[in-house]
Amino acid sequence: MKLLIVSDNHGDRTVLKKLHDKYINEVDAMIHCGDSELPADDPALAQFSVVGGNCDLDARFSDELSLDVKGTTVYVAHGHLLQIKSTLLNIAYRAKEVGASIACFGHSHLLGVELLDDILFLNPGSISLPRGGNDKTYALVELNNDVWHVRYLNDHHEQVIYKTFER
Repeated sequence: MKLLIVSDNHGDRTVLKKLHDKYINEVDAMIHCGDSELPADDPALAQFSVVGGNCDLDARFSDELSLDVKGTTVYVAHGHLLQIKSTLLNIAYRAKEVGASIACFGHSHLLGVELLDDILFLNPGSISLPRGGNDKTYALVELNNDVWHVRYLNDHHEQVIYKTFER
């Protein structure tokens, strides 16, 4: 299973179009963790599973999604309603409730990944407005033989971080 995960493009349609065109035939799902600042029916979001963030005004976005991707449950939320800037506890409880193996979120504009209680928690960072001196980033996540492979790439598709986690 292979996922493209992006968040916090804040109105930049071009970056989403480029990601779509590059990865549409290479990944099993394209996930947007919110703050697109685009309408839900914007063509730039057409192939993405998208949640709403605190800067999204379109009420058609869901606050959260639970997706089945090739037999793996993926939980997606922006994170603002789960206080992810303070703690992962709330998102951890919710991910466990839905039986997720991976929980994806944005909001902080800070990339990060860790495996806790057999759930991979991943923030792809921001593809448009990163914080903390980080690059503009998105993530490619692959689950192979019970090993999570996590690659963070910048807006030029150059790898900036690579990590693995055993389930």
